Amino acid sequence: MFDILMFLFESYFHSGTYPNSDKLSRKLSAAGFDNEDIHLALTWLSGLEQLNKADYPSAINGSSGRFYAAIEMKRISYDVRCFLTFWEQSKIITPVEREMILDRAFALNRENLPLDKIKLIVLMVLWNQRQDLDPLIIEDLLSPADSIRLH
Repeated sequence: MFDILMFLFESYFHSGTYPNSDKLSRKLSAAGFDNEDIHLALTWLSGLEQLNKADYPSAINGSSGRFYAAIEMKRISYDVRCFLTFWEQSKIITPVEREMILDRAFALNRENLPLDKIKLIVLMVLWNQRQDLDPLIIEDLLSPADSIRLH
C-alpha cells in the first residue's frame, strides 16, 4: 500500500489532487499494482479524505503535550513519537494535524510502524490538508529516516 501512496504523490502532487476512486483504481491497476493493495489504499485514502479539522476539539490546540495509551505505543515506535513531537514543537504540524496523522497510522492496524512509513503518512495528511507544501518539508519526509544530513 505504501508504494501506491508514493506513486500517488509522485504522479499527482503538482496537479494538487488525485482522481476519483474509480478512475484511480483503473490507473493503479494499469500501473501494475495488486488489486488487494489498491483496495487497501483506496479505503485508507477514503478515510483520509473524511478527516476534517473542525471535527477535532479546539482545546487540542492549547494542550501542552500528547500522552499515548499503551496500545498506541505498540503501534508507533519511540522514534515516531519523538519525530511527531519535534515537528509539532517546531510548528511544522499542528496538534490537530498530529491527531490526523495518528488516525491514519492507527487505521493500518499494524504494530510498530517504522519512521519511513509514518513520514509517508505525514506527507499524505499534509498534502490533503494544505494547498502548499514547503519543498524542504517534502524533502525531509521523502528522505530515508536513517540518512545523514550535512547542514
